[in-house]
Amino acid sequence: MSLRTKKVKSVGRFGPRYGVSVRRRIREVESRQRAWHTCPSCAADKVKRTSTSIWVCRKCGHKFAGGGYMPHTPAYNANERFLRELSEGKVPNAAATQE
Repeated sequence: MSLRTKKVKSVGRFGPRYGVSVRRRIREVESRQRAWHTCPSCAADKVKRTSTSIWVCRKCGHKFAGGGYMPHTPAYNANERFLRELSEGKVPNAAATQE
């Protein structure tokens, strides 16, 4: 029996079902999910997902909740960027937002 998942990687388990675009999207999400991520505590690339939304650093043991498929969701990234700009004084009307 030959290898059937060399090109399609982890979505080879679906075979011809569900369509190419759906399988491509799942492959992209799963590859990002299973990659090593940066720890917010020690900055090492050792964070792995242990369960849905539970992420653990394998170097320092820091456990935190994040997104279901990525440790930091787009909303988290936007909020971090806003808080950073607010602390640096780059946000217009920063005095009005701090009240």
